[in-house]
Amino acid sequence: MKTGIFLAAAVALTAAPALAQSTQPAPQTQAQPPAVQSVTVIDISELPAASKQQVERIEEQRTDEELKNLHASIEASPPLVDAIEARGASLADVVAASLSQAGVLTIVTRKES
Repeated sequence: MKTGIFLAAAVALTAAPALAQSTQPAPQTQAQPPAVQSVTVIDISELPAASKQQVERIEEQRTDEELKNLHASIEASPPLVDAIEARGASLADVVAASLSQAGVLTIVTRKES
């Protein structure tokens, strides 16, 4: 995978220290996230070891509320739910998602055995 698996909250937390150290006022415009161009649904067991470890770290640090927000965001888009179900997974199996600058949305699932 070209980009790591990150939750939006994890990215925001990593950016916070850099923003706090800035002495210049930040511009008032916010960058818009890229539009979703394609969707990839992958089970964590199919990830390379480094990506799998990164997702597991996110799972350890993520709150239940953040996971609920992720599920709600996906549920609001029927094509995303369809993509997950086409892989034999359910919304409850989703553990992480990442949107690359190129618009590739990667949804990571962990199927309960």
